[in-house]
Amino acid sequence: MKKPDSLHFLSLEKSNSVKLPLCTETVKAGFPSPADGYIESSLDLNEYLIQNPPATFFVKVEGHSMKDAGILDQDLLIIDRSKSPKHKQIVLAILNGEFTIKRLIFKEGKIYLWPENPQYRPILISSTDDFEVWGCVTYIIHKAI
Repeated sequence: MKKPDSLHFLSLEKSNSVKLPLCTETVKAGFPSPADGYIESSLDLNEYLIQNPPATFFVKVEGHSMKDAGILDQDLLIIDRSKSPKHKQIVLAILNGEFTIKRLIFKEGKIYLWPENPQYRPILISSTDDFEVWGCVTYIIHKAI
């Protein structure tokens, strides 16, 4: 059996806003285009990524169970506790005293925590489990390779 993933919680600190330059033109990931855009505004990542600061926190992921969803080992996730979890949403859940990041699946009247890696099995939530969704993943932050 694979070692379960683990999480490291990080607090969201209120600090001075840092506004960074934002190009108004989009950048194509396909065929290159001329760089004729201008930096016309600035972007505060707190304002852009965090909708509800009192209900938001960061989690650092350790493990590989969600790699096919683009969540890699050591990624930083932004979790919003104010959002209601929906079918197929990636959530931070606590199951029997342990935190996990999985896709929430409602199927045939049952609840599953679904990994995004075929080496891991889905977890069927039973009536005897101590289960709670702690929040919804809103953003995944990882370093470019």
